[in-house]
Amino acid sequence: MANFVLQVPNTLRSFTVFASSNSNGAPPGGSGSSTGGGGGPVILELPLDKIRRPLMRTRSNDQNKVQELMDSIKEIGLQVPIDVLEVDGIYYGFSGCHRYEAHQRLGLPTIRCKIRRGTKETLRHHLR
Repeated sequence: MANFVLQVPNTLRSFTVFASSNSNGAPPGGSGSSTGGGGGPVILELPLDKIRRPLMRTRSNDQNKVQELMDSIKEIGLQVPIDVLEVDGIYYGFSGCHRYEAHQRLGLPTIRCKIRRGTKETLRHHLR
């Protein structure tokens, strides 16, 4: 398995990423994929401003935890990516609130994300 970092300019409005879990590097939905789902989550760096946080105002973060994460991220970097749901090219973050805020407060332009694709129905389920 290869790890990589995708850095994109802040002015970028949209982009598409294809990754393959096949050993032959075939694109998702190609030969060997019956679901067209791409074989699971992909780890990428996304700009913070491209991640919508629909539940952000429903609770406040523990500021001590955010500060501890800021210190850790400055020293050793983010160790666990946040989970992001991609629906129709739009990214939604529902977990990793403390890590997201720590990146914001540190002034970091991107955050490592574990991205999985979903449907509008999946998104509605998360918004309940």
